[in-house]
Amino acid sequence: MQKAVASHGTRNSYYLTEGRCTFRFTNDPDIGWVRFTFEGTVLTDDPDARTIGSDLEVAIDQETCDWLTQPAVEWLRGAVKQAVEVEFDRYIAAGDLLRALERLAREQAASDAAGGYLGMNL
Repeated sequence: MQKAVASHGTRNSYYLTEGRCTFRFTNDPDIGWVRFTFEGTVLTDDPDARTIGSDLEVAIDQETCDWLTQPAVEWLRGAVKQAVEVEFDRYIAAGDLLRALERLAREQAASDAAGGYLGMNL
């Protein structure tokens, strides 16, 4: 987490831990799936309204596909990043965006009142 804060700061950065992403290729629950684990940072735009990127460490966790090739694993690793960003946008949409915007307005007002400086958000 300290690495993420050092790389991305704390504003508009959300650290995800113990994430899992499973891709299923058959309807059999015991055969034909691959699961990845991930953790890292999701970055949002200034008003926290949408995801603009991510910096994730993705690792294959478990799979039941004896036909899975290394190029497919690498492609799926990239698909995890895309899936996380899409789902984080859904998370934002399901939350209280108005409350987040009000919080940002309060922070901006406090920063303006302090001459442009506010704690770690210099």
